[in-house]
Amino acid sequence: MNSKVFMALRILLGLFVLVFGLNKFLQFLPAFELEGDPLQYFMALGNSQTLNLVGVVETLAGLALIFNKWGALMALVLMSVSVCAVLFHATLDPPNIGPALGLLLLNILVLVGYKDRYTDILRA
Repeated sequence: MNSKVFMALRILLGLFVLVFGLNKFLQFLPAFELEGDPLQYFMALGNSQTLNLVGVVETLAGLALIFNKWGALMALVLMSVSVCAVLFHATLDPPNIGPALGLLLLNILVLVGYKDRYTDILRA
């Protein structure tokens, strides 16, 4: 992958997760309307402080990707958040799946950009 394209993707993903991570603490983005099962799920995540943990992970991953420090590690950690976001929206809130799919796609592209860093992990 071209280094400038990879840098742009890495910074874009970093900004994306940094904004959504900080939003979990500062609530500056408008909330989408939830009702029924999705609302109960989100209330359980909020009551158990899980959303705060996800916010910390997203914020740290965003900073790591923007400043290119531990980006390869944080892209791996962020993959769990990406997959969970897509699964939540696919099963409980399909109309709002767009940003989650964007997050997953960016995360995959950044992982591909870091592929040389994962050779030791993927060796048989």
